Amino acid sequence: MSKIYILHENDEWTVHLTERLEELELPYELWHLDQGTLDLTAEPPEGIFYNRISASSHTRNHRYAPEFAGAVLSWLERHGRTVVNGTEALNLEISKVNQYMALNQQGIRTPKTISAVGKENILKAADKLGMDSFITKHNRAGKGQGVQLFHSKEALQEYVEGSGFEEPVDGITLIQQYIEAPEPYIVRHEFVNGKFLYGVKVDTSEGFELCPADACSIEDQFCPTDAEESEEKAKFEILENYRPAIIDDFEAFLQANHIQVAAIEAIQDQDGNLYAYDVNTNTNYNSDAEAKAGVYGMLELAKYLGHLLDPVRV
Repeated sequence: MSKIYILHENDEWTVHLTERLEELELPYELWHLDQGTLDLTAEPPEGIFYNRISASSHTRNHRYAPEFAGAVLSWLERHGRTVVNGTEALNLEISKVNQYMALNQQGIRTPKTISAVGKENILKAADKLGMDSFITKHNRAGKGQGVQLFHSKEALQEYVEGSGFEEPVDGITLIQQYIEAPEPYIVRHEFVNGKFLYGVKVDTSEGFELCPADACSIEDQFCPTDAEESEEKAKFEILENYRPAIIDDFEAFLQANHIQVAAIEAIQDQDGNLYAYDVNTNTNYNSDAEAKAGVYGMLELAKYLGHLLDPVRV
């Protein structure tokens, strides 16, 4: 019997989806791709294959999950299986450089960015960027990894040459234009089946780590899991009647890159210019914000996967 196969490396992040699949009585199987074997001469089973491999897998000691997942996805695609978020999506998930190039190709503005390998070249890149304020981030990241704000090259040099420097897992550090918003928030745009689902306003006043999942680790200090958080200070808020013109560009970008499920984070500067700065193809949702708005990302995702498996059932 055909079923939905979930390709992943983090059990905690699959719980909300599998609960929805069970609610809809859809058959599924989890493939944990931290490690394993792959017989390239065998044929894959029939079914729908949904890729949820995350760029932050190395933070959970799953260093080679993206590489193994890439092999599995190539195998599935070679045999013509229906894959949601296939190799193109994975290539964007694990490289912000690839994200920015793909966004720019679609005419979507991104912050000015210089990539660097080696500490000396990080400092050179800051000189070349030529801005008073800038941020660093990892090319392969997730959970705000490696994101630091600097207001001088001297501060950057102290960080780079100090014991607190975070070495990126792929060796690539990005030095990026700092976008100062009129108010401390960004908007995360959620898409299922390549179509806009909702926009969520995310408070950034406490920092850059913007994990929306309910299953964030305790190290993810800015994750919105505090049950005592007041409504007035809710970190995540789904926006009502929100569909700016950029959504059409975002949907065209997803279609051009064969991405079905994603979140695109964007920020507006003091002059009203919008910059997209992150594409997350392993998107998670915040249950408190969704309950308040009455919209549920994992339910919509489960329905979408169900339609792919059997258009009549769901």
